[in-house]
Amino acid sequence: MGQDTEDTSVETLSFEQAMAELDRVVEQLESGAAPLERSIELYTRGTALKARCEALLKDAQAKIKKITLDEKGGATGTEAFDPDA
Repeated sequence: MGQDTEDTSVETLSFEQAMAELDRVVEQLESGAAPLERSIELYTRGTALKARCEALLKDAQAKIKKITLDEKGGATGTEAFDPDA
């Protein structure tokens, strides 16, 4: 993970950018090679990246519409996506 990436505000990253950086953070933490202070920095950044990805996914789910069908299978319209349905 380069310094340029770490200096980028998490709030400005796209989902794909945040996921890619989160993958790099996890790899570095799992390697066990980082000193304690660096590991804490990586963990903090990773937590923020995870929250960013979750927020972007939640926003995307809110935009998804489910197509409603009548008893014959014909489309009747759309309704908001309910992930718990």
